[in-house]
Amino acid sequence: MEKLLEIILVLLFMLVGSAIIYLYDILWLRLEKIRKKLRRQGIKGPEPSMIYGNTLEMKRIRQELKCVQRQETNLNNYISIIFPHFLLWRKTYGPIFLYSTGAVEILHVAQPEMVKDMCHWTPSEVGRPHYLMKSRKPLFGEGILAANGDLWAYEKKILAPEFFVEKIKGMIGLIVDATVPLLQAWENVLDGTGDSKEIYVDGYLRNFSADVIARACFGSSFTQGKDIFCKLRQLQKAISQQDTFVGFSALWKYLPTKSNREIRKLDQEVRLLILDLYQRPINSSAAEDFIVDNCKNIYFAGHETTAVTATWCLMLLAAHPDWQVRARAEALEVCRGQTMLDIHALRQLKILTTVIQETLRLYPPASLIMREAMTDIRLGGVDVPRGTIIQVAISMLHLDKEVWGPDADEFRPDRFANGAAAACKPAHMYMPFGYGPRLCTGQNLAMAELKVVLALLLTKFSFSMSPGYQHTPSFRLTIEPEFGMPLIVTRLL
Repeated sequence: MEKLLEIILVLLFMLVGSAIIYLYDILWLRLEKIRKKLRRQGIKGPEPSMIYGNTLEMKRIRQELKCVQRQETNLNNYISIIFPHFLLWRKTYGPIFLYSTGAVEILHVAQPEMVKDMCHWTPSEVGRPHYLMKSRKPLFGEGILAANGDLWAYEKKILAPEFFVEKIKGMIGLIVDATVPLLQAWENVLDGTGDSKEIYVDGYLRNFSADVIARACFGSSFTQGKDIFCKLRQLQKAISQQDTFVGFSALWKYLPTKSNREIRKLDQEVRLLILDLYQRPINSSAAEDFIVDNCKNIYFAGHETTAVTATWCLMLLAAHPDWQVRARAEALEVCRGQTMLDIHALRQLKILTTVIQETLRLYPPASLIMREAMTDIRLGGVDVPRGTIIQVAISMLHLDKEVWGPDADEFRPDRFANGAAAACKPAHMYMPFGYGPRLCTGQNLAMAELKVVLALLLTKFSFSMSPGYQHTPSFRLTIEPEFGMPLIVTRLL
């Protein structure tokens, strides 16, 4: 019996010892090797702790700047609200610096040459971070936004043709059909209150965008698909709340926490709802996964981001009535009192296009690009070791005065009068839909949605800022107004 107890104790000691060595390796030794290689090249950053990396410092910086954030007067200079730690570290260490979130080492990149070099590498060499995709698997699965290598190439080959311009031409009627209920809903709100009322426009725009995606994916109305979008929205919020310690989220997901139970429950419910709505024979579990995962991906890429962009666009037009007048005059001339639009009409909306492009610059839907070096690579003269997470903060690049000039944080749609390529130098620093091989597949659909809904809204209503609006952008995978977007909506006579 004593002999058996000794064996058990030895095995337990070996197990605990192995676990400690493993954790030491993934939480410190492996990351320290990456840090040493980059530090030898002159790249610095805040000193991390072994377990938490720099996450506690990030929280402390946010807390210290909390009072300053609420005093922010410039609508578009919101970086100090959502990424104050990046601002501080960039001032301290320069445009390239290192930081850690616990189990991953992140190389923050803001030099144009390094950003440009990222697109020269294939998705198999510079791909989606494994840790991030594991933590967000309930939201993205192995769909096109999350996949790497051959799987990503296969999914893009299948999905990309569905978003070519020729296909989008046939979807414009579908987008108009989804816009009409939105117009009628606001008319109904104003009917009993006069011609002007405060409306939280973000919720309505989210419903509109969800309706478009539901019709495009399932040929159904938003009413039939609303449970899917509601639960995916809840799933997004639940996952985004875990992202502070992103390096550990892949480990914590196995713990029986209330948050993890909620995520698993929502994930299963969404899967069943999508398959029920699909209503076609499916031959294998792999085919089921492809359908469910890419429906989720299309929801996030095509619904949430488009709705948020339309919301910010209306806010900016409300804050700049001169541009609202110009965009409305153009929309009235093109629409001529009709709701039916086609691709030729959308191409005539030159002013509205620049307004949308400027909104995408100031409030890019994908604020951060995260990539993992799957092998040793070279970016802008820097040797980046395998396993390094490369981060590009699009929102910061879009507000960089060295790239956009001294008016970088001002709303000036005319900077896009000669196209996006001429708006900044170098041109690749404008990347609202990403950059390189993984450029957003659905950008043509997104632009068509935005043009249709904004043009038709401008022909029916005018918008002004609500006295109750609190400008507090929040980062929840996308940049969105934390307390909603109330605007004063007035019916045009």
